Amino acid sequence: MRILLTGSSGWLGRHLAPMLRDAGHGVVGFDTAPGTDTQVIGTVADRALVDRTFAEHAIDAVVHAGALHKPDIARFPQQAFIDVNVTGALNLLEAAVAHAASRFVFTSTTSLMITQAIRDERAGEAVWLDEGSGPLAPRNIYGVTKRSAEELCRLTQADSGLPVVVLRTARFFPEEDDTHDALSGENMKANEFLNRRLTVEDCARAHVAALKRAPRIGFGTYIVSAPTPFAREDAASLKADAPAVIARYFPDAPALYAARGWSLPASVGRIYDAGAIERDLGFRCATDFAAVLDSLRVGTPLPFAHDASYVSPQQNIAAG
Repeated sequence: MRILLTGSSGWLGRHLAPMLRDAGHGVVGFDTAPGTDTQVIGTVADRALVDRTFAEHAIDAVVHAGALHKPDIARFPQQAFIDVNVTGALNLLEAAVAHAASRFVFTSTTSLMITQAIRDERAGEAVWLDEGSGPLAPRNIYGVTKRSAEELCRLTQADSGLPVVVLRTARFFPEEDDTHDALSGENMKANEFLNRRLTVEDCARAHVAALKRAPRIGFGTYIVSAPTPFAREDAASLKADAPAVIARYFPDAPALYAARGWSLPASVGRIYDAGAIERDLGFRCATDFAAVLDSLRVGTPLPFAHDASYVSPQQNIAAG
């Protein structure tokens, strides 16, 4: 297939483009910032440019991974999120239908599932989140616009028959968290593999799997996260005493963490359940919390990326 990949210069795009080529596809990268895998420089909010790209490159499929993200809230007005995340998605969906594309994969986010109450962890137990969780009430413009784009995907598929798969990805960014600093970046990322993180490589693999299965699915929305080791029956215990629950599943985890000077989470407030994508698409993340502990046991490099100095290409442009 000839695939249009938006966000091709970003963290996910730079990992996904070579995977798509290795799978035998042609890739046309589209981004506001230049990059190794980017052929078209511009914004998806520019409908004329989107249409021209489809026509000139004979696009057969779309992976729409480009967006303004949560950290961009501090750098861009809300209208920019509407223009890029909503109008841009609509431009791509309508162009895909007009040019008879065979499938469309949209990169969404689990962030839109987190209400203020969930973020504040007001519940008496860990909140178990799957594709049926709701009602959804995104707490910022990023979540609102990604949710709106999901609905455009659903509507387009219903109206046109274009196969669309929406992937609600958990955390996979390499930089430091922009809101939490109680733990070191590596410690925090390791902890998140228990409930809300995946590697960028697994995220890219999920997109390849979604492209392959989209015509069979028709329309589907899937959480993409490392498989949690926990069961729903653990929800209350995880909120009250997460280290005890973790030690029950991984008896040597406390000692391995102590040897590195790390801390296990005292409490876990939410769990992303990625079971549906495994059942429907046959996809399961290769890296999980057990893999993190394996690396600590044998002293090999951690199986995930951490780069405190990482700056996105888009942010470099804004700074310049």
